[in-house]
Amino acid sequence: MNAADDKIIVKDYFNSTGFDRWKRIYGDGDVNKVQLDIRNGHQQTVDKVLDWLKADGNLAEISICDAGCGVGSLSIPLAAAGAKVYASDISEKMVEEGKARALHTLNNNDNPTFAVQDLEAIDGNYHTVVCLDVLIHYPQEKMDEMISHLCSVAQSRIILSFAPKTCFLTILKKIGSFFPGPSKTTRAYMHRESDVIKVLEKNGFSLQRDSMTRTRFYFSRLLEATRN
Repeated sequence: MNAADDKIIVKDYFNSTGFDRWKRIYGDGDVNKVQLDIRNGHQQTVDKVLDWLKADGNLAEISICDAGCGVGSLSIPLAAAGAKVYASDISEKMVEEGKARALHTLNNNDNPTFAVQDLEAIDGNYHTVVCLDVLIHYPQEKMDEMISHLCSVAQSRIILSFAPKTCFLTILKKIGSFFPGPSKTTRAYMHRESDVIKVLEKNGFSLQRDSMTRTRFYFSRLLEATRN
C-alpha cells in the first residue's frame, strides 16, 4: 500500500463513516467512553496550541493556516481571538461542518476562510502553519513530503502533532488498544520524534516548544518550530 492509497482512504473515510464518528467526537453530545477519552485528548492538544499562540500576544496581527482543520476545533477559537485564519481539509464534509460551526459561533462568513484542499495543494504564505492529528494517517515518506510543503508556506513558525513511535505505543497498537474497535478509523502510523525534527531542520526550522498529551486512547506529541 503506497502513500497515494493512504490519501484516498483518508479522503473517503472522512467523507463517509468517519465523518459521522468524528463529528460526534469533536462535538459536545453523548459519546461512548473511548470516544470521550479521545475527545478530551484532542481538546488538550488544541488548548495547548491556543495557550502557546495567545501567550505571544500578537494573534490579531498574524495569519494562521490550519492544515487539516477538521470541523474547526482550532480554527474557530483562533478566529474568535483575532487571528486571520485559513482553514483547509481534504474532506468536503468536514469543511462544511466547520463552516456551519463557525457561522453558529462567530456569526460571520469571512473568518475563518474554509477550503476543501489537499494539504500539499495549500499555497500562499502564512505567519504560522498548524497541522494537528493529520500525520498519523500517513507513512514516513509521505510525512516527510507533507512537513516539507507546510514549511514552504510558513513564514515564521510551524506547529505539528503526531503519534510518537515508542516501544510502549507500538505494543499497544499491535494488541488493538491504540485505536480500539474494528473498522473504526484509517491506518494509524507512528513517527519517531527525531525523524520529524530532522525534516523540520532540513527545511530551515528549529525546535522551540514541545508538549505531550497522553490519555488512555489518545497519544499526541506536539512540536513548535520557528524559521532560522
